[in-house]
Parts: sequence; structure tokens; C-alpha cells
Amino acid sequence: MGAGMSGGRRRGAGVGWGSGPSSGMLPLLALQVILEYGRAGASRPPVTAALIAANALVYLRPGALDAFLPPLSRVAFNPHLIIQYGDLTRFFLSAFYHLSETHFFYNMTSLLWKGIQLETSMGSVEFASMVTALLGLSQGFTLLLSKGLLLLGNETAYYDQYAVGFSGVLFGMKIVLNAWSDDYVFLHGMVIPAKYAAWAELLLIQAFIPGTSFIGHLSGILAGLAYLWIKRSYSGPDPLALLISGIANVVSWPVKFAQRLLRPGRRQGGRVGRRAARESGRGMWRCSACTFDNSPSVDICEMCNSGREDRVFPNRQHLHDGGSSDLSVDEIRRRRLQRFDR
Repeated sequence: MGAGMSGGRRRGAGVGWGSGPSSGMLPLLALQVILEYGRAGASRPPVTAALIAANALVYLRPGALDAFLPPLSRVAFNPHLIIQYGDLTRFFLSAFYHLSETHFFYNMTSLLWKGIQLETSMGSVEFASMVTALLGLSQGFTLLLSKGLLLLGNETAYYDQYAVGFSGVLFGMKIVLNAWSDDYVFLHGMVIPAKYAAWAELLLIQAFIPGTSFIGHLSGILAGLAYLWIKRSYSGPDPLALLISGIANVVSWPVKFAQRLLRPGRRQGGRVGRRAARESGRGMWRCSACTFDNSPSVDICEMCNSGREDRVFPNRQHLHDGGSSDLSVDEIRRRRLQRFDR
């Protein structure tokens, strides 16, 4: 779920959060990830794992990252600050920050479940493209809705609200995941079609969990619907997927190049062995008279004493014996008997 934090520029309230003592949810999350990725036959989608790792590093801020990463007050999503000052840091980074361990745990368990299913079915490149699109669309819809409510007379309720969390993307992923599902889900005592689960969850979270960002969650749902509409309307290649695939190829090229450098002998030895086998097979020659396969070390057929015809002087021995290049069946039989009588 996403977390909204009231605090506006007119009241001068700052944005802060307290991590507090750990409630034991982080080890439980780590156990879930290990069990999911460690089980036999698991697909182990890499983009989902990378997203969870990125969110975990931002939340835990280990070592030097604590000084490198901006504080939450500097990146919390605020429509007024983004529109007024063009603060893109808040636009993009706010999704990777979380207010508390509980907030972080529920978002990451949701990402683990939805991400594995979607990435396994879509492929890693398309999944990464979808997450990027949902992030931009959900944040963009939040700006539009907040500004629209302000123009309609609601001055501070949403336009001055701070919010953080990955929930906008997660709501969009839920829409995409259940878009073509005919299944039913059990949600807080209600059985509803899976395709409408995101809408029910939006209302339930807003009713029972105070302080959540209704606009942020709604924008995630709209982002998922917009993504599906774009995918249905545009049949060409996904430009984001092509860009991500190109970046992945550039990043992975040094690794592939190093692998080729470390294994030259194996490939070369394989070619030499196969070539040698082919050459030894071609060394045998077949007698045109009796079709006997002879060793390459002899020029006279070991079965009928006929000369080898593919040499410069093919029939020297045969002509010396007074033979003919065209032997009759009786002559071949006679020569075979003569050979075995030696």
C-alpha cells in the first residue's frame, strides 16, 4: 500500500519518518524471497529480484549508501513542488521509499507475488518495460488528478500532500495481471471477479487504513488501464522494450566477451577434433570394380587387385598385369578366388 503524509507548504510542516525498532518483518520477507527463488523448478525472474533489492537498499540504507541516498523529505512525492519547480527527483524516486517496516513489507510481498507471475509470462524485457511505463503513468496521473482537484476548488487536500511507496505501480500490475482472468478472488469476506479486485482493494484500504494515498492508488489503477489500452491499440514493437534490451546488451557485452576469452581452447579443440574425424572418413576409397572399401595407404584394391582410379597413374599395376579398365563379372570372380588362394 502507499502511504500519504499530510503536510503542506502553507503550514510549514516538514516530512519525516521514524524507522523504530524492527518488528521482525524483514527476516520474514527475506525468508519468502529465499523460499520462492530457491524452490526446485523456480523460474527466478531477475527483474523482480532487482526491484525488491533496490527497494530494500533504499529502505535499509546500509553503509555508504546512507550518505549517498537523499533523505525521504527530499524525495517524497508532492504535486505542488513537482509542478512548481519541476522536481523530477520526487517524481521518480518517491516510489522506492517507504515510511515504515510494515509499509515496506506489504509492498515487497505484493511485488514478489505479482512480479514473478507477470515476468514469467511476459519475459524480463517486456516486464521491465511495463514497470517503467506504470511508474511514469501512475505518477503522471497523480499530478493530473491533484491539479484537477485544485482547479475545482479543493486547495490543499491532495495538491499539498506528500506520499511515498511503490503501491501505484503495484495497483497497475494488479490490473494487468487480472485483465483477462475469469477467476474469482476472496477479498475480506467478499467473493468478486479478479478483474475488479483492484477497485475493491482501493476502497477497502481507504476505509480501514487511514493515511494512505487514495489519489496514488487510483492513479495506479488508471495507469494499468492506460497501459492495457496502449498495448491493444499499438501493434508495433515496444520502444521501451527495445531500449531496455539494447541497454542490457551493452551492459552484458563485457561479460560475454570475457567468457569468450576464457574459453578459446575448448572451442578450437572441438573444431580440430571434428575436422580430423571427417578427414579420416574421407581417406577411405571405394573400388569402382567390386565396391570394396580400401585403406588410403594402398593403391590396389585388396579384394580384386584393380587399380585406384583417382590417382595420377591409376591403373599402372593393373595395366602391367594386362588387365582392362572394364572387368567382366567372371574376371572379378576369378581374381577374388586367386586372392584367397594365395
